[in-house]
Amino acid sequence: MTWHQLSVITDQHTAPELSDFFSDLGAVSVTYMDAEDRPVYEPAPGETRIWEQTRVIALFEQEIEPELVKTLVFSRFEDQELQHWQQELIEDQTWERAWMDHYKPMKFGGRLWVCPTGQERNEEGCVCMTLDPGLAFGTGTHPTTALCLEWLATHPLQDKVVIDYGCGSGILAVAALLLGAREAHCIDIDPQALEATQSNAEKNGVQDRVFCYLPEQFSARESDIVLANILAKPLIELAAPISALVKPGGQLILSGILNEQAEAVASAYRQHGLHFAPPLSREDWSRLDGNKPV
Repeated sequence: MTWHQLSVITDQHTAPELSDFFSDLGAVSVTYMDAEDRPVYEPAPGETRIWEQTRVIALFEQEIEPELVKTLVFSRFEDQELQHWQQELIEDQTWERAWMDHYKPMKFGGRLWVCPTGQERNEEGCVCMTLDPGLAFGTGTHPTTALCLEWLATHPLQDKVVIDYGCGSGILAVAALLLGAREAHCIDIDPQALEATQSNAEKNGVQDRVFCYLPEQFSARESDIVLANILAKPLIELAAPISALVKPGGQLILSGILNEQAEAVASAYRQHGLHFAPPLSREDWSRLDGNKPV
């Protein structure tokens, strides 16, 4: 099947209304893209933010008339500035497979492979995690996740108890278990993330050692290693409860932090007895490696 993909750039205030209008005209899907390469890193909880200049992209069935849609859109939004109208025909395909074609095996810390299904690596001295892109964040491609995976792959985890706070896909918890941890406790505010975590644990044969919780279901317990790869603002807000999860002599790994935010995050945790090494940076992001003295 062939589809018409129509798109136009507008401001962040007009984009939602334009999206609704595309849907009213029969679009089968509408998506947003950043039109100026200005990322929105950290919306507040419950807040939906889009870019100042947003490309709104609508997918229509082949029977529609693109020029008619364009006329209706520009007539309806004649008082708003619409720019760079584009239209193209695209062929149908298996979209999940198309994404998978761009997702290749990745190696972290010299001994941890993260591989999509069917591309597993069996390499002496290494462990391989099978992980496919899904609804929950975390495949190892983002610098923050990569930084955490590298930490796990280069530190002794044998028989350790791990907490993954804000687990997303569960990639860090599953990696820790494959690398020798005894059990992993995974907390996330999104039920889909917990489902993804359990699914990835089953795919890698560690489901009996993964325990998943919404925050209100989790009973605080001290652990050997606490991982929190979320964002700076919630990390600062949660400094007290997350610090309390690290047992004396334990380690705390924080990521999801922009380079310029690292000191503010570290300062919030120092108030609760944590010590930190200098931040480790990759691209715009930092990892903080902390420990709680005995």
